[in-house]
Amino acid sequence: MARHAQSRVRTRLSRRSKAVGGLALSTLVGTALWAWPASGDDHNSGTDAKSTTSTTASGPDTPRIPVSAAKSAPNAAPNPPAGRPIPGLGDAARKRIPANSRQVLVVTGKDMDSFESRVVLYTREEGSDDWEPGPTWPAHNAARGWTDDHHYGDLRSPIGVFPLTDAGGLLAAPGDTKLPYDHNSSFVAGGTGVEGEPLAGAFDYVIAINYNRESGTSPLDPQRPWGDAKGGGVWLHVDHDGPTQGCVSLKPKVMRELLRTLDPELHPVIVMGPADH
Repeated sequence: MARHAQSRVRTRLSRRSKAVGGLALSTLVGTALWAWPASGDDHNSGTDAKSTTSTTASGPDTPRIPVSAAKSAPNAAPNPPAGRPIPGLGDAARKRIPANSRQVLVVTGKDMDSFESRVVLYTREEGSDDWEPGPTWPAHNAARGWTDDHHYGDLRSPIGVFPLTDAGGLLAAPGDTKLPYDHNSSFVAGGTGVEGEPLAGAFDYVIAINYNRESGTSPLDPQRPWGDAKGGGVWLHVDHDGPTQGCVSLKPKVMRELLRTLDPELHPVIVMGPADH
């Protein structure tokens, strides 16, 4: 984004206390890499309507950090070569990826204060340590960039590693969607975005990022285990051609592809944050 565009965003931010970024209702989101609230949600849909088609699933297993217990012995054969790791991640982020995860969505911001980012889905076969990248997709994150201490209304996306367990949207699930999907008329983004752009369709498809939320519930669920001040309702959602309030937004085609690809049995997680963080 050109420098004058970044300046224009900051000017508008000071005049828009209720601007809606990537997720009006609960727009998307650690320790090594990158949320949204209900009674203090970073998206802006304020309806607490009952779900019309809601399913739930149990949350992911507690993340396990693999530890090598092998000890060297005289004349022992050398250890086999390490698998191909996900590039661009620090040790802290890698250790937070659950050992049983075989799908990792990596969101990399341009820099700490940028709302431009790129997204790659990495996958690995069972029994393999080699992570294979998929295509690279452009995305938007929060208007003021990233933070490792997210609070409601700070217009920054949280850095971290978070499970992806639940989805939903205003539109019906696209084909063979594997995540539990809440098809609900309450997924409506009201108002305008940070740059004044319309938000219509932003919540046609959403995938909840498990930052300050209960897994196994609809993305619309208002529970905030860490309290409202820490934000919540952080989602992946449809891009509206502008920065978000905390979520990550992607083109409709990409959201449909992710919904057909992410599989609870593969324990998908999202790793998000700025480049070189």
